Amino acid sequence: MITIKSPREIETMAAAGRIVAETLALVARQVRPGVSTEQLDRAAEDFIRSHPGARPSFKGLYDFPATLCTSINQEVVHGIPSSRRVLKEGDLLSVDVGVWLDGLHADSAATFPVGKVTPQAERLLTVTQEALAAGVAQARAGNHVGDIGHAVQEVAEGAGYSVVRELVGHGIGSAFHEDPQVPNYGKPKRGPRLMPGMTLAIEPMVNVGGADIRTLDDKWTVVTEGTTSGPWSPRMGRCPPTSSTRWPFSTRAARRGC
Repeated sequence: MITIKSPREIETMAAAGRIVAETLALVARQVRPGVSTEQLDRAAEDFIRSHPGARPSFKGLYDFPATLCTSINQEVVHGIPSSRRVLKEGDLLSVDVGVWLDGLHADSAATFPVGKVTPQAERLLTVTQEALAAGVAQARAGNHVGDIGHAVQEVAEGAGYSVVRELVGHGIGSAFHEDPQVPNYGKPKRGPRLMPGMTLAIEPMVNVGGADIRTLDDKWTVVTEGTTSGPWSPRMGRCPPTSSTRWPFSTRAARRGC
């Protein structure tokens, strides 16, 4: 069931979103070669819990063990932070973070270059940002979910990349995952109609090479499979209400996980 948020609920989600955005900014400042993803996770959790009433959304969600999802290079989503996962020059690190505040969630993701990355990786990051912007531009009352997915797909595939089809964006609110699902592909004017007060996580997941994915033995980490041009899959996202207002934070999650 799709839920419509009240102005008060949207204000609360925006407050949670500001903590999310500040957490991502904190992580961004610490991303460098030699840093482990466990260090980033610890810093993020400490920062989130320093805000009265706030706690990490991901930790314990479906038994996920951490505050952040930290996915490196060919990992699409749900990478588990570890002291053994140490960043290297040229990596692409996708970071997901969610915050629960006063009964409502906000969720965000961004992909960071570690040190100097290749021109191919820079282009992939740029195209993914453009795909996100195109999707967000379609998140207007009166449009449909399919308009969002179509816009993301057009940008990504038009640049020669593929979009992941088995993982999707979603509604978000008092539950971390709510209806509707928001795929990164689709046809205009298809799917649920967007209404004021809906809150959506728009989550472009763009691959070099094919769109196929698989889950590793840890039962969480999802990786690309069969990429032909490079081992990268950045994810970015933003969660706007479907109105003319834009929230000051970005979001993403997927497949009933982080």
